[in-house]
Amino acid sequence: MQSALGAAFGSEYADADPVIRPSQFADFQANVALALAKQLRRSPRDAAAAIVEHLDVSDVCREVEISGPGFINLTLRDEWIADRVQDLLSDERLGTPVQERQNIPIDYSAPNVAKEMHVGHLRTTVVGDALARTLEFLGHHVIRQNHIGDWGTPFGMLIEHLLEVGEDSADAALLKSDPNAFYQAARAKFDGDEDFATRARRRVVALQSGDAETLRLWHDLIELSKIYFNRIYDRLDVTLTDDDLAGESTYNDMLGPICDELSEKGLAVVSDGALCVFLDGFTGREGKPVPLIIRKSDGGYGYATTDLATIKYRVEQLKADRIVYVIGAPQSLHLRMVYETARQAGWLGDAEPIHVQIGNVLGSDGKILRTRSGAPIRLMALLDEAVERASAVVAETRPELDEQTRAAIARDVGIGAVKYADLSIAHDTEYVFDFDRMLALNGNTGPYLQYAVARIRSIFRRGGLDPAQATGPVLVTEPAERALALRLLGFGPTVVQVGDTLEPHRLCAYLFDLAQAFTAFYEACPVLKAERDDVRASRLALTAATLSTLVKGLDLLGVRAPEQM
Repeated sequence: MQSALGAAFGSEYADADPVIRPSQFADFQANVALALAKQLRRSPRDAAAAIVEHLDVSDVCREVEISGPGFINLTLRDEWIADRVQDLLSDERLGTPVQERQNIPIDYSAPNVAKEMHVGHLRTTVVGDALARTLEFLGHHVIRQNHIGDWGTPFGMLIEHLLEVGEDSADAALLKSDPNAFYQAARAKFDGDEDFATRARRRVVALQSGDAETLRLWHDLIELSKIYFNRIYDRLDVTLTDDDLAGESTYNDMLGPICDELSEKGLAVVSDGALCVFLDGFTGREGKPVPLIIRKSDGGYGYATTDLATIKYRVEQLKADRIVYVIGAPQSLHLRMVYETARQAGWLGDAEPIHVQIGNVLGSDGKILRTRSGAPIRLMALLDEAVERASAVVAETRPELDEQTRAAIARDVGIGAVKYADLSIAHDTEYVFDFDRMLALNGNTGPYLQYAVARIRSIFRRGGLDPAQATGPVLVTEPAERALALRLLGFGPTVVQVGDTLEPHRLCAYLFDLAQAFTAFYEACPVLKAERDDVRASRLALTAATLSTLVKGLDLLGVRAPEQM
């Protein structure tokens, strides 16, 4: 298309975006003539005619026509489609190109030490992990950064409580099983016992000054919390490990120098005793400038200072090209101010910080999902309920399976349902948490796609065949075959789009469309009972390609595909 543009209008137009999109009137539609018409001072149809005159795609398209005000409709040759699908059968990447390698730190999950993860951590963890998997598949060097809350004032309170109950006590063991209970007990002492509160405040000073015994106890708190974090991550099947921990404490030694540097550069000034950065364009009520406070009036540091340290570290030490922050949408203003401060300080260079904004999870009342008492819902409890509900469904539909097999399927279906429901919604929007919808075997759900995979595997089991041996050759003669083959060719471009836009819901939509296309194909085109051997071989190849694509797509989302359902 680019060469046709250059030939028709001159080399200056050779790099114009052809604006090719899927079309309901053909396989694809190029809208470039509409975009160029005004520049060329020609009608869109005249511009389209000039492009088509110089467009030589006879080996790819069986038909090229101009429609409407200047759309160029492109209908592909069946044999070209078949050849491209044939290529997929021997391509482990399923048509996905390896991109130019970038260093991409991804900041996601970020729970707090000695606090239980709640439903608010679900989306940051699940979306971040899907993006990490996808960007790695595209060939990038992904550096997972789990920015846990492991520093600050609460740790004086927590360490004192740990000392009182004993490091080997049952109360201390709650850090591994019920961190909230440990935290709340410490908080109750802090609020109700002035002597304890005084000791806790002194302990904060000892921690910040590097007292060896206090640091040992602080480290013990983190180690106990890591056991809990890893239980959640194992349950969710996410790829975060202890090696990915990069908590607030990581940057403690950078905070003072950052304040000094910003002051020296004239970016930070003292206001009401606090050291602040005031940026043009960031104003609040009545047009008053909004401060980014980097050192409090009492000399302490806040989130802004730590966030500035993370971005400086990730550019200078991790050599980041893109820095992805998978963080709640309400933090948008804060992060934009951090990014702009880093830019004005000269720390960003060519690196691009990106906020992947995460919307809230809502209850049926349209409010943020909470327990009846108003507390955030514990993430582990929510995941356990998902598996329990899936277990009931599996027990009812597959009573012939042994208990261990049913439990494994229920685990994959329950967790997969929760993760997929989250990922299938645009990450910056809110959604209502609904177990019945998530676990449904129809519609755009995780169980629907998992069932599609299981059904395809059953086809090969019934035929006594190995999907890896289904190599074609591929033929495309029936409309349902053609529709399925075209969907298969969309996997690589979709994965690239997810990597560019950082929007996993686009991959979910693609996989759902592919599963639907396979259902229509399977209903219209007998596979094992095809009328000819060559047709049977071709349809088995299409079926195998669909299986590989669905499994790989679900894997990029972090959703397991059970062998049977």
